[in-house]
Amino acid sequence: MPNPPMPNNDGANEKLTDLEPEKEQAMAQDMTSNQGVKVNDDQNSLKAGERGSTLMEDFLFREKMTHFDHERIPERVVHARGSAAHGVFKLYKALPHLTKAAFLNDDTGETPVFVRFSTVAGSRGSTDLARDVRGFAVKFYTREGNFDLVGNNMPVFFIQDAIKFPDLVHAVKPEPDNEMPQAASAHDTFWDFISLMPESAHMIMWLMSDRAIPRSFRMMEGFGVHTFRLINHSGESHFVKFHWKPLLGVHSVAWDEAQKISGKDPDFHRRDLWEAIERGAFPEWELGVQVVAEADEHKFDFDLLDATKIIPEELVPVQRIGKLTLNRNPDNFFAETEQVAFHVGNVVPGIDFTDDPLLQGRLFSYTDTQLIRLGSPNFHEIPINRPVVAIHNNQRDGFMRRQINKGRVSYHPNSLGSGCPFQASMADGGFHSFAQKTSGQKTRRRSRSFFDHFSQATLFFNSQSDAEKQHLIDAFSFELGKVKVLDIRKRMLGILSLIDGTLAASVALKLGLHVPEVERPINKSIPADGHTDDFEPELKKPSIARSEALSMAHTVKETIKSRKIAILVADGVNSEVLIRMQDALSDQGAVTEIIAPKQGSVIAEDETLVPVNQSFLTAASVLYDAVFLPGGTNSVATLAADPDAIHFLNEAYRHCKAIAVDAQADQVIQQTYFAKKMNVPTGDTSEGMLISGDMERLIEGFITDIKQHRFWDREAMRKVPA
Repeated sequence: MPNPPMPNNDGANEKLTDLEPEKEQAMAQDMTSNQGVKVNDDQNSLKAGERGSTLMEDFLFREKMTHFDHERIPERVVHARGSAAHGVFKLYKALPHLTKAAFLNDDTGETPVFVRFSTVAGSRGSTDLARDVRGFAVKFYTREGNFDLVGNNMPVFFIQDAIKFPDLVHAVKPEPDNEMPQAASAHDTFWDFISLMPESAHMIMWLMSDRAIPRSFRMMEGFGVHTFRLINHSGESHFVKFHWKPLLGVHSVAWDEAQKISGKDPDFHRRDLWEAIERGAFPEWELGVQVVAEADEHKFDFDLLDATKIIPEELVPVQRIGKLTLNRNPDNFFAETEQVAFHVGNVVPGIDFTDDPLLQGRLFSYTDTQLIRLGSPNFHEIPINRPVVAIHNNQRDGFMRRQINKGRVSYHPNSLGSGCPFQASMADGGFHSFAQKTSGQKTRRRSRSFFDHFSQATLFFNSQSDAEKQHLIDAFSFELGKVKVLDIRKRMLGILSLIDGTLAASVALKLGLHVPEVERPINKSIPADGHTDDFEPELKKPSIARSEALSMAHTVKETIKSRKIAILVADGVNSEVLIRMQDALSDQGAVTEIIAPKQGSVIAEDETLVPVNQSFLTAASVLYDAVFLPGGTNSVATLAADPDAIHFLNEAYRHCKAIAVDAQADQVIQQTYFAKKMNVPTGDTSEGMLISGDMERLIEGFITDIKQHRFWDREAMRKVPA
């Protein structure tokens, strides 16, 4: 896809990348200074003699060094580590009954987008596989201006009011006395804060779940988090929640696997997104909306304006209205991925805000942080941030101004400029805030409708599969096990007991503690004037018993497209079996890589050369979705005697991945720990382990197993030393 078309504001917005590649290459042949002066020598500074001192008159050296000294900008306070891509959004069907937003009423064209994924807590240099929330921000370049849907891969948040956001971030960031730990929530300050903020109960369940360690950006959901408004041409309002549903399904990695990937390839998610797009396996999501009529605002037993709550899909189904496709990687990471400036306040006519106190605070915060990070109020003129429509207003000057405004008028109203730029009427597409009635006294209190902190946390736990529940128990046990202050552990166990007694008891057992009585008051954030009763959370039952949408066990499992499959070989491999499996997997859109004891190539039984992608030294099972082991007498004998090959298989089994084995290679499997201890029989398919000499059955069964992603039932007996 080409870059989004840019407006021509007096020539200030032309882009080099919009030129033909041949022309661009020709222009770039001669090195120049920033002023266009051709550079004769970029290897040596100007000196007073060959061994003399460097001269200050060397303007080329000073320009190059000054730019280098200033080429790093402050990283984002949160969401510092990110990856991004260009793409398009295609609407399925116009929505005039819901909104007047032009891009949601044009089902004939496509809207250019730029999407950035990120981790929240870590710095730019942290790992992709930290247990963390993932940012999912989409910039729509619409013909009415930019609309930014700035969300996460979790539908709720830790806090209800934005005034607590600095406290949350300070708590989860490395502790200020020693700057540890990096990109991790398993430490005292975070859990001290969470245990004193019961409104975080729902979000912390999501964070401790497998949603916090996704298989890839391409396989995670996205959510707008807040409740927004859609406004139609008649001025009618509907509340809306935005969802992104990945067409590949929602999948995770195992926690042990995530820790190992962080060491093997800390850029795992970033690399996965880049390589998938380069291969043409374009990531796709469907945009879904949950719509609530204005008259139904108060019909639920939770508050629509509470960012710690979801609308269960059983109560309001998600309508899928369009598809997002990412089809082009950035040309320059800094210019695009780093300099892109999202803002929750970037809306277009037909989309408006609600009184969600977390959303209202974000409307201030985003502009403020972009000013310090990008160094100028003109950050909207950076090419990746520019809208596709021309900009006409009376804003002028400031650092790094790109647009050259002509004329002497920079105010409104005016007569010297014939009144331009004119204010647009609603009929002409001018933005108009929803005419919401409002009244009330100034106060620093919350509505009692915000006081139920535990029922949806309980709903989330009840909706998980048995494997997911065990993962939650393990995650809480790991995180709280890293907490050094005993009182914080106990206080957090009390909070967990209000979510689910079994959850609390299971975590307490692993911590060697008893579940304590819950501290009163539960909410420690009581104002100075008392009113304890007004701030004590309500203990309510969930509105529904379970919600299938909350469990990843119910996700789409229809494809192996873009899955990475490791094929273990050595000299003497059966090339016919190898090629048949490679072809079958490739036909289904999977990516295969040949792993061998050495790089280069191996010689097959028929003396053909088989190129090797990775050796056991550079590869690891944690970087793949499944493993295939072909036959071949010498290959089998070599792998059976290779400790690295056996470790590769043990680790894949431990992480519950599909493994397919040509019957001739059963000798290798018999050397594994899991085969010796668990008596894996030939032809076993119950746990994603398939051994067969029937090639058709092997291919069909392996593809079916890969679609399942993981075989979590294997975990109960997975104590494999790998």
